[in-house]
Amino acid sequence: MVKCRHLLFAITLAGSVVTPGVGAQQTPRRLTIAEALDLAEKQNLDLMAARARRAVAQAGVRVAGQRPNPTGSVSVSRDAPHEGVLIDQPAEIGPKRGRRIEVARRESALTEADISALEKQVRRLVRDAYFGLAHVRGTTARQADVLKLAQRLRDIAQARFQAGDVAQLEVTQAELEVARAQADLQLAQQEEKVALSELNSLLNEPGQTDWDLGDALTVQIVTPPLPDLLARAASSNAEIVRITQEQKVEQSNTALLKAERIPDLGLQFGVDLNNPGPPGQINTGGYMVGARGGLSMELPIFSRNQGEIAESLASERVLEGELAAARRNLDASVSSAYYDLQARQTQAQIYHDTILPSSRRLEEMAEESYRAGKANLLVVLTAQHDVQQVERDYLDSLLALHSAFAQLEEAVGSPLD
Repeated sequence: MVKCRHLLFAITLAGSVVTPGVGAQQTPRRLTIAEALDLAEKQNLDLMAARARRAVAQAGVRVAGQRPNPTGSVSVSRDAPHEGVLIDQPAEIGPKRGRRIEVARRESALTEADISALEKQVRRLVRDAYFGLAHVRGTTARQADVLKLAQRLRDIAQARFQAGDVAQLEVTQAELEVARAQADLQLAQQEEKVALSELNSLLNEPGQTDWDLGDALTVQIVTPPLPDLLARAASSNAEIVRITQEQKVEQSNTALLKAERIPDLGLQFGVDLNNPGPPGQINTGGYMVGARGGLSMELPIFSRNQGEIAESLASERVLEGELAAARRNLDASVSSAYYDLQARQTQAQIYHDTILPSSRRLEEMAEESYRAGKANLLVVLTAQHDVQQVERDYLDSLLALHSAFAQLEEAVGSPLD
């Protein structure tokens, strides 16, 4: 019976057993971590909203390329000329329009960097939710196993009490263990529903959609060498990419401010109408239609964008410092995440190869001794609690392993599987 219990724990740890109450109305759909990430990439609502900003950024490029409209005016006066029509057309001199378009395009690229950063963040959240669900399902399966073991132990205690081998106290104690196991199982089932809802929310799937995760927690994790990760992170880390793009935007903004120091030219052209000479006189310069025109230009005497340019240059220096700090911190964060992952792999392997089998052997020996009347109930309960704690720690170590992998992937800024 004990061996059957251990087999049940191993199977349900792989995620193939669905707890009653979660997805009882439907057959679970198979879902690997790669499929979950792909679903989130296509369906996550936060990503869909962020990607809609691309149209805004593209429209900003069109706005930057627009040319100024002319201004038309019509005048009527008692004085001569009595009527007039005038068109005022601003004319940009220098590369202002090209600089504006460049700024808008780089701001559009900054929007893409923000979208990419959100994609990486969602990828991390999906990983955590996916393996979190696998973890709570393993916990639920373990609690169901614990309940069966407590019921079996209660039956053994009842049989020994009826045979006069033990006091009723042991039966009562065994029944208490059954009640505690039932409560823990119900709590685990509710936590499983919460974890399933969180995953479905990220995938934009109906809340009650159930998933068969397979052997999610026991999937082998392979990571590239640390030097390769550091080289990849230098060009793909979300923070590095964003600061680099902010630098480009600020450089373009500085160039635009310098181009705007060249004043625009105002072109006026039109006609004056109905300007007769003095009454009774001929050839006195009167006319009915007369052309008029003019030029205007702002004189850059006091303001030539000195303050704005100084501010933009200062912002560039700030971004240079932030980029240097981010690169330095990046090496530390990637190295830290890498070594943490190595430690988690070692921990999970030790639990799997050594600690878990040893604790299970001790539990088997304690139960057989109690069945044979060579040990009391307290010895069996202590052995059971020990193996339950070890199984809990093993599940936690597997979850921590996948969480460490997700943290490393987020630090690097590109998929690692």
